[in-house]
Amino acid sequence: MVVDDSRMQRRILSAQLSRAGHQVIEAASAEEALALLAAHDPDIILSDWMMSGQTGLDLCRAIRALGRESYVYFILLTSKTESAEIAAGLEMGADDFLTKPVSGDELRARIAAGRRILGMEGELRDNNRLLGATLGELQGLYDSVNRDLLEARKLQQSLVRETSRSFGNAEVTLLLQPSGHVGGDLVGFFPINARRVGFYAIDVSGHGITSALMTARLAGYLSGTSPEQNIALVLNDFGIYDARAPADLAAALNSIVLREMQTENYFTLAYADVDLVSGRVALVQAGHPHPAVMRQGGQVEFLGAGGLPVGLIEGAVYDQVETTLGPGDKLFIMSDGLTEAADPAGRQIGQGGLARVLSEARALRGAAFLQAVTDRLDQFTGGRFDDDMSAIHFEFDGPKDLSG
Repeated sequence: MVVDDSRMQRRILSAQLSRAGHQVIEAASAEEALALLAAHDPDIILSDWMMSGQTGLDLCRAIRALGRESYVYFILLTSKTESAEIAAGLEMGADDFLTKPVSGDELRARIAAGRRILGMEGELRDNNRLLGATLGELQGLYDSVNRDLLEARKLQQSLVRETSRSFGNAEVTLLLQPSGHVGGDLVGFFPINARRVGFYAIDVSGHGITSALMTARLAGYLSGTSPEQNIALVLNDFGIYDARAPADLAAALNSIVLREMQTENYFTLAYADVDLVSGRVALVQAGHPHPAVMRQGGQVEFLGAGGLPVGLIEGAVYDQVETTLGPGDKLFIMSDGLTEAADPAGRQIGQGGLARVLSEARALRGAAFLQAVTDRLDQFTGGRFDDDMSAIHFEFDGPKDLSG
């Protein structure tokens, strides 16, 4: 589009552009040019700067304010040579300038440059459309995956059928808090017989879907509702369920994972066989953080000597430790999401810091105790938990009465 209030100037420019193969629209004023835009869609506008009525600069500003989808390359025709005036024109949205009288060679060169820029702008616009459509598809896929993960989280939480139980003389409370939708931690318990109960805490390597699927598989091996499927339990000669020694259970799980699951994932395990009458605890620690015993007097003891994770090395041997709980003592089994909690500077809380946290909360019971511990850890980390958190809190009030 050529815009000039001089009919002669319009005819000269139109003739030059037509000979170069361009379709040309003429407008005698800025107002007429704006009206023609409704019916035509020019790629390039050449407009005289000084015209009666609105100037070429006014026209440029009005076109930029329209917010058109396609870009219009705007060339001002001017006799102005002052750099300040040219800078003002660029600020208003002009793309280029031609000094009158216009040379045919320079006009063709400037038009060619404008068409190259418009070509790149068109490619960019097409790519943006494609990118927008792709992002829309990805958002749809993300929303679908997100819905599936939310359902998977519910299913994983359902693996922990009971988060607390009272045994009359004792009580257990569980914590399972994944860092994402799903996690690789699992905690639970199951009755062994009338006087004994088994507690287990598992932390599968990684945090994603594979880890969550592995926890679901392991939950079946330690089922409290289907004792015939629970590999921790064995029937004695009298048809009564007994339990494998904790070290033997870790070895059995290690063999199953390596033989049947054939996965690169492994897991850490803490498993305790607790006698509700005597308070005796037999425990295996297979790469899991050291379980803690909080004595009634306030001191905190950490059990175990480490040990290999489960599913890492064929034929691994596991050590077993024992302790005895007295009335008022507590057993606390936790994942490394608690022991490796770090402050904003990256310093981990460690056993000493965790012992202080446990001591500060020792007067509380059940869920209130776990809430106090996680609140203190939240303060320590500044609200930045980067790992799954799980824990078993067992409170022993004294020997269980079996006479009834």
